[in-house]
Amino acid sequence: EHSTEHIYNGIAYPLVEGVMEGCNGTIFAYGQTGSGKSFTMQGVADPSSQKGIIPRAFEHIFESIQCAENAKFLLRASYLEIYNEDIRDLLGADTKQKLE
Repeated sequence: EHSTEHIYNGIAYPLVEGVMEGCNGTIFAYGQTGSGKSFTMQGVADPSSQKGIIPRAFEHIFESIQCAENAKFLLRASYLEIYNEDIRDLLGADTKQKLE
């Protein structure tokens, strides 16, 4: 019953703030097939209240970087799917290829 905006603000926002302070952060979406994990993570562009956690986190991170003074940043992100004990890199060139 909650929007992805509400979920981001309550759960992911504090995690991203910690990342901007130098800590590692992970968002682990777990649940049955069809339960809404992909929607929660990716969302839709319109209405903006249903934009997912990933685009919200990227906006948050890049806005923080733009506002920072006298700082350097190294940003590394991964987007993995674990399904039936197979791992796939969803940001890789071949998203169907299984990782070892």
